[in-house]
Amino acid sequence: MSKILDDVLSANASYAASFGAKSELPLPPGRHFAILTCMDARLDPAKYAGLAEGDAHVIRNAGGRASDDAIRSLVISHKLLGTNEWFVIHHTNCGMELFTDEVMRGLLAESHDTASVGPSGWYNTGTGPGSAEARHISWLTIPDNAQSVVDDVVRIRNHPLVPAGIPIYGYIFDVKTGKLVEIPEATAAGTAR
Repeated sequence: MSKILDDVLSANASYAASFGAKSELPLPPGRHFAILTCMDARLDPAKYAGLAEGDAHVIRNAGGRASDDAIRSLVISHKLLGTNEWFVIHHTNCGMELFTDEVMRGLLAESHDTASVGPSGWYNTGTGPGSAEARHISWLTIPDNAQSVVDDVVRIRNHPLVPAGIPIYGYIFDVKTGKLVEIPEATAAGTAR
């Protein structure tokens, strides 16, 4: 077994030993809201939003973007599990700001190994195989952080499966201060109708 696997299983054993009443938590989130945010390991939505287990749905992907799958999750969150307010929370210093779709496509066309970054940008350190299949994916990179929050809130608001009565709030989490900074244009676009 790897050290990481050992560590995870050990931590889980400790957690499960005191799981207790958490086994009685209901399926719907108790505070009836959902957060769409980035997968960045520096973000802890439970801490920055004051969540306990069972409080809210947290949907995470690279950049916290309103991808088809994120919208699918939000729609299920509302339709079947009763969330009625949603947050889109991107963050400062996001890795999705550091490359473009074309850079990612080029890297993956050459190699599947982990890339490196230097003064001239991203480059492959491994060798093939790669795949041109990356050209079929929108990587949803972020050229402008605040605008990406607005774009995602607008995309969710205008989606035909999203009820008009759900308010959608737009924020950026500051990784240097821990504060949520509202993007007023995004929140305005997400106002319930």
